[in-house]
Parts: sequence; C-alpha cells; structure tokens
Amino acid sequence: MGQNATDRRLLVWIALGIVYVVWGSTYLGIAVAVETIPPMYSGAMRFVAAGVLLGAFLVARRGTAVFRMTRREFVGAAVAGLLLLTFGNGLLAVAEQHISTGLAALLVASVPLWLVVFRFAVRDRPKVLTLAGVLVGLGGVAALSLTGDGGASSTIGIMVVLFGSLSWAVGSFLSSRVSMPSNPFAASTVEMLVGGVGLLLLGTATGEHLDLAQISGRSWVGLVYLILVGSLVGFTSFVWLLGNAPISLVSTYAYVNPAVAVALGALVLSEPVTPRILIGGLVILVGVALVISTERKGPQRVSEDLDGGGDVRLGVGRGQEP
Repeated sequence: MGQNATDRRLLVWIALGIVYVVWGSTYLGIAVAVETIPPMYSGAMRFVAAGVLLGAFLVARRGTAVFRMTRREFVGAAVAGLLLLTFGNGLLAVAEQHISTGLAALLVASVPLWLVVFRFAVRDRPKVLTLAGVLVGLGGVAALSLTGDGGASSTIGIMVVLFGSLSWAVGSFLSSRVSMPSNPFAASTVEMLVGGVGLLLLGTATGEHLDLAQISGRSWVGLVYLILVGSLVGFTSFVWLLGNAPISLVSTYAYVNPAVAVALGALVLSEPVTPRILIGGLVILVGVALVISTERKGPQRVSEDLDGGGDVRLGVGRGQEP
C-alpha cells in the first residue's frame, strides 16, 4: 500500500513536470514554427493533425461510440474550439512575430484574471482577496503593455496577444456554461478539428500563402513538437493529473509556465530579459497566484478541456497551453 502511494506520488510529479516544461515550451515552439510558416496556417496544421491523431486513437481504443454527442454538445465544443484555438491560439501565433515569447507568455498568464472579471459581470461575486489579486495582476499587464519600447511592431504584438487572451478567457468562461460532450478527449478532438479548420479559413481570408518549399527544417521540427508533445503529451498528462492530484497543485502550472517560457526564450532564442519584463511579469504572477490560492479554498468544480481542466472559476479550467 505504501509502495503504491509512493509510486502514485512519483507519477504525479512526473506528469506535473511534463505540464510545467511542455506547456511552457510551446511558446518557443510557436515562435520557431512561424519563422517560415504563416501563423494561421501553422496553427491549422497543428490542430488538424493533433485532432486526427487523437480521434483515431480514441476510435481504436473505444470505438466510434466515444463520439456520440448531441447537436447541442457538438456546437458547444465547436464554439469553444473557435474561441480558444482559432482566435486565442491563432492570434498568439500572429503576436509572436512581433514580440518575444517571454512577453507573450506573461500576457497570456492574465487569463485567470479576466475570468474573475467575467464572473463579476454576471453577478457571481468573488472574494475580496480574489479581486485584490485581479487588480494586482492587471496592474502588471498594464506595466508590460503601456511601457513598451519596441516601437509600433511591439505595440501591435501586445494588442494582438491581449485580444487573443481575451478570446481564450471568453471561450473558457462560456464553455463552463454550455453543453459539452461528456468525454473530454472527444470534446478536445472536436475543438481541435473545428479550431484548425477555422484557422485555415481565417488564414486564407487574411491573405496567408503556404509554400512548402520555403518551410525550413527548423520550423518543421517546431510544428511536429507542437503536435506530438505540446498538444498530445501535455494534454494527456494534464487530464491524468485531474484525476490523480489536488487541483490546488495542478493549478500551479498557471504561474510556472510563463517562467519556463521566459527562460527558454532567453536560452534558445537569446531574447532579452529586461527589468520591465521581470517586474511586470512578477506582478502578474503574484496576482494570479493570489487569485488561485484564494479561490481554491472554496467549492471546486472540475471541467476538462483541450489543454487541461480544473476549476473554471480559477481560470485553470482550461489549460492555457498555447
């Protein structure tokens, strides 16, 4: 019995380490992929491929019955895929053409804060300390957004990633209030396929052109990493954690991932880590940590999704893997 408990704890920390590193590294993967692949098309390729692989695995293991869902559940998953992946992830990829991966990750870390704002808007009154965390975190977002020194390109990138984060937050908020497929993996397959097709259409509409001959080997490696490791290994590890670890522990990824992204951006891409990024990022993460640590003391409701699950009220109901 003791040995089993020890083994389970070891597996929990291994899975948590995977989520920490893999989801933190996906910002780097996106930056490398979009070096020679148009951002919307790179996302389309990533999510369609991941969706097909996940769907095929589910059918092989459990048969086509796993995809039985009502029209309402399908629409719920499809809308979530558009908000989370087509607009949320797609705009993040666009933004990473203009700003560093570390700055993008820190701004995306503000998603839990926006979710609390949405709760307040629908008269679900958060705790005082939760609101304090939101104010602190949004102050950090403002510090990173309003004191930029990278010119017009940097400003555009910041605005785009904030809009994408807002779309991700809206998708997370709404999907906890609409009908979704009962099987989280089936829901994820629908979201990835619909989100990927949405990215393909959006990329075409905005004039993106895909020339396979111009894609570098480095970008192909980044794309394959995002498909197999970022979307499949990271997601599977997160869903396993939901059933085997306290949500208070699992939710720590929300403020570990940005730190990993900043470190990898500096080490691999030689991105500058300025005092502004350090201070503004620290303020955001303090705000997020305050929100999560305060809210997790109340009733918890787990809602699984594409890149994670957990208590939607905390902003960790949908993993923020980009």
